Parts: sequence; C-alpha cells; structure tokens
Amino acid sequence: MDLRAARRQLWLDTAAIGVSVAGFGFVFGLAARNAGYSLIEAQAMSVITFAGASQFAAVGFVVAGMPFALIAVLTFFLNARHFLYSAALAPRLRRLPFLQRVVMAHVLTDEAFALSAGHFHKLDRVDVPGYWIAAIAGVFVPWNIATFLGGTLGAIVPDPAALGLDVVFPAAMGGLGVGLITGRRELVAAAVGAGLAVALSLLASPTAGIVAGGVLGPLAGMLVPDRGAAPDGSGHHETLPDSDVAGTPVDIETALHDVAALDHGGDAGDDNGDGATDGGAR
Repeated sequence: MDLRAARRQLWLDTAAIGVSVAGFGFVFGLAARNAGYSLIEAQAMSVITFAGASQFAAVGFVVAGMPFALIAVLTFFLNARHFLYSAALAPRLRRLPFLQRVVMAHVLTDEAFALSAGHFHKLDRVDVPGYWIAAIAGVFVPWNIATFLGGTLGAIVPDPAALGLDVVFPAAMGGLGVGLITGRRELVAAAVGAGLAVALSLLASPTAGIVAGGVLGPLAGMLVPDRGAAPDGSGHHETLPDSDVAGTPVDIETALHDVAALDHGGDAGDDNGDGATDGGAR
C-alpha cells in the first residue's frame, strides 16, 4: 500500500481507538481522585506509569492498604506481556538511537502495538512516524488529557458518594474484567478470583482478598483444558483479544504475526518521515 494512503488509514483507526482511550482515561482520573489521589498524583501516574489497567489495579491496591513492594510486583506481572511486544519490535528497531527506543518502549501499549503492527504489515516495513501516530496521538495524548479532565471533575465534586460517583472505580474494574473474558479459562479465572477476593475480604481483610484472588484466580484458569483445534480443522487456536488503556479488545495475536512477517528490508533505519530510510526509498 502507498505510504500516504496507509498513514491516512492509520489516522482513521487511531481516531476510533482514541475515543475509547479518552473515555477510559476519564474514568481513571475520576476514580483516582475519589480514591484520595491529588490531581498532580493522578496525572503523574498517567504520564510516568502509563499502564492503563494496571493503574486502575494500583489505585485499588493502594486504597486497600497493600504494601508498595507487593503493588510493584503485582502490577509488574500485569504488564509482563509487554516483554513479548518489545521482543517482537526490537529486531526491527535496532538501528534507531537508544533514547528514541526508550521513549518508544515507554508509550508501548496493546493498542499502540496492534495499530502500528497492522500499519507495518500494509507497508511490509517499519514506519517509525506511523508508530508515533499510533502510540502518541492514539493513546498517550487522549489518555492523559482525559485523566486531567476526570481528575478535575473529581476535585470539584465535594461529595462523590452523593452523586453516586463512588461506584466509578469498582464499575470500571468490573467492566474491564468482563471485557477480558473470552473463553472458559478466563471465565474460571474471573469467577475463582472474584469469589476468593470477596470471601477473604469479608472474613479477613481486603488486602488478603485482593492478593489471594489475584494470584489463585489465574492459576485456576490455567488448569482448565485448552480450546484445542479450530472448528475448520486448521489446527490453529482461536485468537484471543487483549485489552489495555482503551478497555476494548485488540487482536494481539494477529499483530504479533504481522510484525514477525516483515521481511529483513522492513527494518527501521534513519526514517525521514516520508518512507525513505538508510536503505533508500521503499
């Protein structure tokens, strides 16, 4: 596909994702303020941590009084899948300056990876400006603007409970969890985790409930047999969607395949923004 047409399509796809990201970011800003975070703290978390669902989880962990070391470990595992994305992109970005790759890693999300991978696949090469469009314009900017707006609203509402806003955080986390249930394994993990969390929170403490549910729920899900081969006999497993800061499914398996399918000529070089690299125009 022509570079200009591909980027035009990328902007359209990015705009659609950006709307969802903004809505989810607004809920995070509101939830963080209702949980006692200052506007600066909530905003700093979105800029520095920039981890979507893990930010929601961290807020809940802090409210529950969980030790910060444990919060760091749990949120680390929540975001561990980003190692997979980075490993897929790293060979294609190895000729870029180190600091540029550091920034690219910081803004890497499920949505940014999926959008940019699909864009690269259309061009059959890496397009660094396309990555920035997906990661910055599509996710980072909407998320942070919406966090500020949500945090600002939370600051001017004197009693969130009076307006029913105290349910924003649990409702958002519940909605995120439901969106991630795509099969038997996820259903079992969610049911076991939620059941343990509620039971232990009532019998012992919220911290014990959160830790037990978060650790034992996924383990229970892993014990459920895999789906097996696809109905068409192809032997391929059904693609499972993932979700991050937009709170909506994105097809990560296809995105990983698109990046892996790029030929050697698709490596990023000194891209001038118009499709020309150190190997010439492609």
